[in-house]
Amino acid sequence: MNDIPTDYLAGYEKARAVDPERAALYVKHTVIGDPLAEAAADDLAALGQEEAARFIETGMSGDPDGALDAAPATLRAFFENAEVQPEWLDYKTFRPGIRMFHRNSYVVLVAFVAGVLIEGFATNIAQSFMLTGRVRDKGVRRLGQNNRHMTEIFFPGGLDQHSDGWKLSVRIRLIHARLRHLLSRSGEWDAEAWGTPISAAHLGFSIAAFSARLLKHMKTLGANYNEEEHKSFMDIWRYSGYLMGIPETILFRDAEEALQLYDIGLVCEPEPGLESIGMAHALVNSAPVIAGAANSGERRQLARYVYRMSRGLIGDRTAESLRYPDVSAFGAVAWFRLQMRFGQLLDKVLPGHRHKSSFNRFGYLLAGSTYDKDGINFRLPAHVYGECAGEW
Repeated sequence: MNDIPTDYLAGYEKARAVDPERAALYVKHTVIGDPLAEAAADDLAALGQEEAARFIETGMSGDPDGALDAAPATLRAFFENAEVQPEWLDYKTFRPGIRMFHRNSYVVLVAFVAGVLIEGFATNIAQSFMLTGRVRDKGVRRLGQNNRHMTEIFFPGGLDQHSDGWKLSVRIRLIHARLRHLLSRSGEWDAEAWGTPISAAHLGFSIAAFSARLLKHMKTLGANYNEEEHKSFMDIWRYSGYLMGIPETILFRDAEEALQLYDIGLVCEPEPGLESIGMAHALVNSAPVIAGAANSGERRQLARYVYRMSRGLIGDRTAESLRYPDVSAFGAVAWFRLQMRFGQLLDKVLPGHRHKSSFNRFGYLLAGSTYDKDGINFRLPAHVYGECAGEW
């Protein structure tokens, strides 16, 4: 453990007293990347964005015409690896989780934006986002891409090979690999302090947050789901995480393990710095635009509401460390939960209301997601800074 990044030394000592094995696992993965994907992304960068995107799109579609033969060998190896299905994969287990997601999709979006994304930025995950400017300067598009990915993996058949949820998960793996290369060579990445850019530790932490931690926030907000749906929701995120290249050494197996990883990761991570503060506020202020707020007054009012909801979910300590404005969370979460339960009651007794609310929930998903007119964008970033990287 001599190569622990310096930012993690103090947290690791605290975490060892709680769970020494899992603490060691977490800090070990702060210096682990994804060599297979990185080799492919590096070779693609030499081709130029357009040619690289064509090869990626071909591989994502299963290469029906053999066009991938002309691609770099590293990319062919990457797609061969992406198509390997783990022994634990069982598509049938996804059905309850998909139904639960769509039944509670509005709650999912609120818990995702006001809860787990903010909590993620309270860690060193914020470093890579701040350096690239991907949320600071292109926050609306980035948030819409997050929503799009989540929507597609919870679409029936979305994680079947070469379906859109599968493609978007594999695409994330390649983008992370490309950004890892750009960040590590930017001259601004402090590897001694932070470890590997977009490390396996951060990816394992994030997928645990997107699944088990998200479920806890959803329950707080009034979502309803049973044990089968809970497990299925976790199974879907686990396979998506596998496709994103998260090593199985730090990819959770169930909700209990995910929460343990999340908790120990928080102890290992340093206290939020200026990067975390900046990213959290950029995210909150992007949310009203995604929601369709028409003018600056509406956006300020909605941002204030997001701050209140977020404080109610993440707690005062984290909110204060991220320098939230002095707004009270009192009653915000309870009122939201009451509204959700009233809606659930109406769904049970009024079939017409159920159909209308289902349509509205799906509309929220689409409205908050990024859909490019030419389909999925398979371009990789050409530069470390978002404003110079092109549209991807």
